[in-house]
Amino acid sequence: MNQAIQKYLEYLRAVRNSSPHTVLNYGKDLEQFSAYLSPPGVSAPALADLTHQIIREYVGYLHSQKLEKSSIARKLASLRSFFKFCVREGMLKENPARLVPTPKLPKRIPSVLSAEEMNGFLNQLAHNPCQPSPKTVRSGKNPQPPAISRLRSRSTGDEALLLRRDRALLELLYAAGLRVSELTGLNLADMDRREKMLRVRGKGNKERIVPYGAKAQEALEAYWPVRQQLLEQTGSCRNPAYNEAVFLNYAGRRLTQRSVGRIVKKYVRLANINWDLHPHSLRHAFATHLLADGADLRAIQELLGHQSLSTTQKYTHASIRQLMDIYDKAHPHA
Repeated sequence: MNQAIQKYLEYLRAVRNSSPHTVLNYGKDLEQFSAYLSPPGVSAPALADLTHQIIREYVGYLHSQKLEKSSIARKLASLRSFFKFCVREGMLKENPARLVPTPKLPKRIPSVLSAEEMNGFLNQLAHNPCQPSPKTVRSGKNPQPPAISRLRSRSTGDEALLLRRDRALLELLYAAGLRVSELTGLNLADMDRREKMLRVRGKGNKERIVPYGAKAQEALEAYWPVRQQLLEQTGSCRNPAYNEAVFLNYAGRRLTQRSVGRIVKKYVRLANINWDLHPHSLRHAFATHLLADGADLRAIQELLGHQSLSTTQKYTHASIRQLMDIYDKAHPHA
């Protein structure tokens, strides 16, 4: 069993080009199943002896551990994929997980900020306090919160540099609908600054071309001198691995996904907004706002890099819900 798991994980890495995150999660799920089969003092059954009844019992065990249905569904998907690999490699005659039903999951509609809310949030980072009015920045009348004003006035050295970097990455997340892993994986060679286009590597290392807009371009132009300064003051310009990354941390190295999450939370807190905002929220907003303004669902699927149209269709529900909220607030007889 353990040898088969290692072969499968290597297949994911070398053949499927799965992300390290996917390989890690599949490995954890399969190790948990292997541990369930062989508790202390009990020898594990042979791979060929595994039946769908054993897997049903395992699913029941997961339910007894109070796991969420979504977690159980993911673990079951890991088993199905693993056993499918074993069948293809001749280690099994049939997939024992194929007959085990997936727990029915509730349909979750992503919570999405309105275009006005997103514009107001990004305005707060774009506004130059030396200007008398934010009208030249972007439509929206949200005043700049005191916390962000103080941050701008007190920012010195690295803090001032990172403020411009943070605005650029937030603008690009929203402008291109990127996953956070796609943002942190961007290299200078992936950007066509004149045409405002990105070459993005998505799940399974699949490439797609995504445009970005004038506001993201403006933020990036303000960030390029900052990026060069970060490289020079840390000596990272001599390391090709760091020199090619678009977004850098204070040490001149490639920004991590966890750091992007912290950056988003930081500015939500500074803006004093009661939102549960995370990097993927900007991707949700990108898709929902395009759909609300009449973009074709197939085009949005291509821009997001979704393999299945059904994944993209969840944004139609979010858009309808947003319309209903507007109706309830605006119609006198709602």
